[in-house]
Amino acid sequence: MREENAQVPAVRSPNAAHVLDLLRTAGETGISRLELAERTGLTPQAVSKITARLRAEGLAAEAGHRASTGGKPRTVLRLTPSAAYAVGVHLDRDELTSLLTDLAGTPLEVRRRPLDLGAGAGPVLDAVTEEVRALLGAVPPGAASSGGAVPSGGVPASGGAVPSGGVPASGGAVPSGGVPSSDGATPSGGALPPGAAVLGVGVAMPGPLDHRAGVPGRVTGFPEWAGHPVRDELAARLGLPVVLDKDTNAAALGFALRPAAPGSFAYVHLGTGLGAGLVLGGAPLRGDRTGAGELGHQTVQLDGPPCGCGGRGCLEVLCLAAVGRGELAEAARILGTGAANLVRLLDIDQVLLGGRVVLAAPEVFAEGVREVLTGLGLTAPVGLATGRDAVAEGAAWLTLAPVFGK
Repeated sequence: MREENAQVPAVRSPNAAHVLDLLRTAGETGISRLELAERTGLTPQAVSKITARLRAEGLAAEAGHRASTGGKPRTVLRLTPSAAYAVGVHLDRDELTSLLTDLAGTPLEVRRRPLDLGAGAGPVLDAVTEEVRALLGAVPPGAASSGGAVPSGGVPASGGAVPSGGVPASGGAVPSGGVPSSDGATPSGGALPPGAAVLGVGVAMPGPLDHRAGVPGRVTGFPEWAGHPVRDELAARLGLPVVLDKDTNAAALGFALRPAAPGSFAYVHLGTGLGAGLVLGGAPLRGDRTGAGELGHQTVQLDGPPCGCGGRGCLEVLCLAAVGRGELAEAARILGTGAANLVRLLDIDQVLLGGRVVLAAPEVFAEGVREVLTGLGLTAPVGLATGRDAVAEGAAWLTLAPVFGK
């Protein structure tokens, strides 16, 4: 799932990242060194060296012991969620959602405010900057890792100092831009606890956009965003690494990293717009020009109404028009047509529905899409992504995933 141009920190060793990811997916129950060796294919000695380093760096801790079939009980290890934090931002057409997560991706604080994407990059990025600064002041006291140490790549080193990129040093000082100043204060009045590591900020917004360059394209209805250096401007404002991706891609990434996630699925998002995040072989499919998943702009009616993208009869304009008329069953049928096209083209394992319009009438949309698929003889199951903040949580994973080699 990782791409070279993502510009986010990562654990240096692929083997260490693999072990760390297994600790993550094991959850609170943890996993033993023997199990880690079996699942990674590494020798027990190699696993012991890696886990010793992860423990010394504050990324892993003992979680008790497990009975053994022979010999002494096995020590169980688990991820230390408080070892680092990340921020996820969902930049929607009319609302800004931002949240703070720990290293395990668990949301700790969520903030929302109305937003007009058409107000232009300046006012919108001012709002994003303000919200992120407020979140960084909301890290719970004492939540930092016990040793404050993490591997190279943007999380604190053993002495509390960090490489460039805006992660706080032991004295609380970071580059200008609103994360703690030398006295530990932020503009929001809060303070990061000593040693707290912030990996970066993931920002998800409507596409199309170039996630490698961190630049939006001609966002439907908001062409003024085309070519604006969103990622680089926010990184300069905040003094932290920033990753920009489409809202649907971010949500799909977050779902793909959950334990027992299907190997291939489409996350279909119906909110202020319509799009899809595609996951094939466990990894997001963005396309060579990062334009994959523009589900809303496939033509399904040649002589249909004009769409803001410049086309006619697009799935998005037809579906949203039905929603506007209050004809939700018809909107679900139209959405099902798009979902069926994805199933036929990509042979995916599952269709996952989300977005505020879907969540307002989840069973209507789930049943409507199922009926279309079943009527066409397509067996892919239809599920619901019930979390309101799926996009913002996925945006946080844009910065968290590389630490786990994803």
